[in-house]
Amino acid sequence: MATPRARRLRRRERVEKPEAIGDAGGRRDGIEGGNGSKRDRSVVRSNKVASSEQGELIAFHGRRAEERGVELALEAGADKLLACGLSRRKVECLADLAGHFASGRILPAQWQTMADEDVISELTQIRGIGRWTAEMLLIFNLLRPDVLPLDDLGLQRGVSLGYRNGRKVSASGIRRISRTWAPWRSVATWYLWRSLDPLPVEY
Repeated sequence: MATPRARRLRRRERVEKPEAIGDAGGRRDGIEGGNGSKRDRSVVRSNKVASSEQGELIAFHGRRAEERGVELALEAGADKLLACGLSRRKVECLADLAGHFASGRILPAQWQTMADEDVISELTQIRGIGRWTAEMLLIFNLLRPDVLPLDDLGLQRGVSLGYRNGRKVSASGIRRISRTWAPWRSVATWYLWRSLDPLPVEY
């Protein structure tokens, strides 16, 4: 059953497959907040497949690891992180991320009052965090309703199938199509993801 936000989006849209918006297996919008460890997981994981490294870290340090992502990265040290199967580049990225938080160069408490682009600009100063990762944090951690992750392959595929009958669509084309989604572009993106895969991905 479509949520109220999905019904509003449907009324605005002339989409090739209207069921893409709102028929995600009867689920609520899958955009939910989470604890700070998700920032670390975005470095460790790919978008599609949750790797086993986090489980290995938890085995080292106990279940509290889920709640202590930044501290854990600092405490574990490079050798343990490498032993868990992380690449050296990922270890360096986690160390830089943890250092930014530990030193106060990044203050998550301020993000709630910051504009989306300001949060993205701050996060992308950290090694290994690009615009897409910052956008996922805005959507899933900060619950920002109007984020459009143009580099996301799922969004591109969903727009291609839902609006262009499978034809490739450019970033400018997605921007143009998404004008009617505002101010709920995060929600529209989520429904397009679910139109491709009804099982939500944890971030």
